[in-house]
Amino acid sequence: MVLILVAVIAIWLVVRQVGDNLTLPLVARKCTVQADGRVALDADQMANAATIAAIGAKRGMPERAVVVALATAYQESGLRNLADGDRDSVGLFQQRPSQGWGTPAQIRDPRYAANRFYAALKKVRGWEEMRVTDAAQRVQRSAFPEAYQKWADDSEVLSRALLGDASGAVACSVGRTPVMHGAAAAAQLTRNLVLDWGLKGTDPTDPTGLAVTPGDQRDGWRYAHWLVSHAQDHGVKRVRFGDLEWTARDGSWGRVDGRQNPAGQVVAEVFNEG
Repeated sequence: MVLILVAVIAIWLVVRQVGDNLTLPLVARKCTVQADGRVALDADQMANAATIAAIGAKRGMPERAVVVALATAYQESGLRNLADGDRDSVGLFQQRPSQGWGTPAQIRDPRYAANRFYAALKKVRGWEEMRVTDAAQRVQRSAFPEAYQKWADDSEVLSRALLGDASGAVACSVGRTPVMHGAAAAAQLTRNLVLDWGLKGTDPTDPTGLAVTPGDQRDGWRYAHWLVSHAQDHGVKRVRFGDLEWTARDGSWGRVDGRQNPAGQVVAEVFNEG
């Protein structure tokens, strides 16, 4: 009993000592992002980060805004869409219905929450020149105004990858049993890609997956990385862009014959029915 007590006290002292130096999450890391730095996230965190970045890009916000948004969500929720929090706070950014951010149901929608955050950030005069933590604090009004800064470096890595500034930078390992498959997976994948990025003309009827024609190389990697980020929750089996291909089997990107994709499209395949 004494030994157990000593062990508990020792662990508590270590945690107290390292404190803010701990990184999130501590377990279940399934995605890695490498873009002039390395970040590890689990599948839920990765999907949420991809949506936050996409909404920022769709709104025409600069990359710096995406960094601020990701750092804020990192600190407030660990990039998780929480059902509760301090007082009446909910969602990725822990926004409060009592402070006019919206209803709990609205705030639990990652797209709504991200849109509200970016709209509030845009109203902050001079936010572009502020430190990440200062810009975030002007929106959040946190009791810990310096807390956001510790996530700035990781958020910059995520932003570079998710906004298409790096090739094959997001790699996720997907479980053997997909959450969705077949026509339902393809339809949901297409719908959410349109909602996050505002794409037009994407065919939602292909039961095997989807194909998107990007405007340029950067857009192509934005969509490809988004698709891999949402692979676990949308049953994505394969993503190809140019001469690189990610597969759920390997959980990584590898080179393929680029001539098999002559139109320069981003192509995603979902798991079959059954």
